Amino acid sequence: MSNVRHMPRDQADNDGLMRTSPHNATAEDWVAGVIMHSRTAYLECAQLIERDDIYQPSIRLIWDVVGSMVAEGKQLHPITVHGEIEKLKRLREVDGGALLVRLGGETISPSMAQSFAEQIAEKARVRRHDEHLNLKKTEIARGATGEELDKLDEDFRQREQRRAATGQGPSHLTSAFLDWDPFFGTDFGKVDLLPGQLLGPGQQITIVGDGKAGKSLLVQEWLWRMATGQAFLGDRPQPPISVLYVDAENGHQDIQERFLSYGGGPGRMGMLTYASFPPVRPLDTAGGGADLMQMVKETEAQLVCLDTVSRFISGPENDADTWLSLYRHTLLPLKRAGIASVRLDHMGKDGERGARGSSAKTQDVDHVWELRATGGGTLLLKRTHTRTGIGPDAFSLVRQSQRIGNSYRPGCTQHVLMDHDHIEQAPEGTVEWLIARIDDLGLPNDAGNPRTIAALAHANIKIGKDKIAAAVRTRKNRDNSGSPEGFPETFPEGVPREGSPGTPPESTKPQVNHYPETSREPSPGPGSPPSPPLKEGKGKGTPATESPDDPLCTVCEKPLTGYRLDRGYTTHLGCEPESGSHPPQHDAPHDAA
Repeated sequence: MSNVRHMPRDQADNDGLMRTSPHNATAEDWVAGVIMHSRTAYLECAQLIERDDIYQPSIRLIWDVVGSMVAEGKQLHPITVHGEIEKLKRLREVDGGALLVRLGGETISPSMAQSFAEQIAEKARVRRHDEHLNLKKTEIARGATGEELDKLDEDFRQREQRRAATGQGPSHLTSAFLDWDPFFGTDFGKVDLLPGQLLGPGQQITIVGDGKAGKSLLVQEWLWRMATGQAFLGDRPQPPISVLYVDAENGHQDIQERFLSYGGGPGRMGMLTYASFPPVRPLDTAGGGADLMQMVKETEAQLVCLDTVSRFISGPENDADTWLSLYRHTLLPLKRAGIASVRLDHMGKDGERGARGSSAKTQDVDHVWELRATGGGTLLLKRTHTRTGIGPDAFSLVRQSQRIGNSYRPGCTQHVLMDHDHIEQAPEGTVEWLIARIDDLGLPNDAGNPRTIAALAHANIKIGKDKIAAAVRTRKNRDNSGSPEGFPETFPEGVPREGSPGTPPESTKPQVNHYPETSREPSPGPGSPPSPPLKEGKGKGTPATESPDDPLCTVCEKPLTGYRLDRGYTTHLGCEPESGSHPPQHDAPHDAA
């Protein structure tokens, strides 16, 4: 074959003698050589191109490895790059390492890297047009209609626009300039919230909760219904939205069981793409942000969910720089592209302070939602921080499901808004049932634990204090107000009878359905006697000193103190004869005598 003249690759491309897609092999070689020496050159080129813009697989491998080394802060050199590729057992893709030696030995200065990256970007753009035309030809051969071909063109145009908006291509800087006429012609005040009314298009939210609240259960169902065009939390159905769920928390068995219980399954997953334990680099690094944006582009996602966000970072969770880096490398590109995001996070040890870790993690989000389990399958989803104030501030939810042995019945798991019908149907003894009973007694929503306990004791309703506390918390987060008329014995003297503070005198409490054998009228027994004056202490917060004249419980003959004494009772709550919970007679001290 000595009489055969080998043509250079670029000339062969230009003459059209090689049937390959448009690309610039020389520019790709020069860029690969310089980025193995210079971190600055890689970062500058990364503003213009991404891995898919590189046509040659060997150069794309070098690009990926150098990107990982830059993200991890490792020293760059062709020898160190050789070592990283050798760890991956992929040296054969770079000619056993000979390609690294050749490209790294004859290189350009870092300042020239951008000009070659621009040539790569331009060739990649032409190549995408070429691939689009080939796709159209294929579809025409299959008998595609004009409308289908128009749809292909529109999808291609939108992808190119989204690509420019996410910072790729030579126009990545000028794409940030505002075009004033269409800008002021846009009504930003009119925001159509995404299904569920928890966020708007392009917004970023955090959902915080402890490990027992079921954050993943709620969000998985929500995003599945969003991706399939179904209603959620009483919101109207909307067209399906492309969703990317990135999960490093839940196992495959749990994922399958949950989506089947929601009603999902083969052919019923809509536009939901689920990435289970994806091998992305940490999202608080440049490499990790590039990985996620690549996944977003592949799926054309309009919303991304990170479950749980702490699984996708490399820096300390208590360090503000970690969350600032996450925003800079991952969340900012998403926001710039108009892509919404949902981040799941764990509650800190002090639940009142919200999510664990640095407070910087909530500075960039539009809304922070806290999810708390209030017992008996009820949940409270409350917005604690908001940038816009658009949409509801709280949802009282009921998680419904049906079990069959050790699994859940398909299509029977859902989260619904809690209304009075759900409460009335709740089994006796649950928190929902207790809320209905407290409502029947006419207590206002802001009634605290002592007042509620007294009202339930007066009505002879016996239930644990933990459930009472849960019911009180749930009722305090409702919007309607109660009235003292329903249970006047629980109101101290001097409290107006017209209603709770802030309730207009003319407002009336809506009628509700009552459980059988439950009456709104006071029980026939005597009401609580008026409270005697409190004993004097020695200062603020100082408990009253015991007096030898303190009365004794008429059952156990032990000192009677606290609110039972203040309200004029003669027995402890546990010794109340009518409740049946008082000690047996043979245990009473006076019987022992």
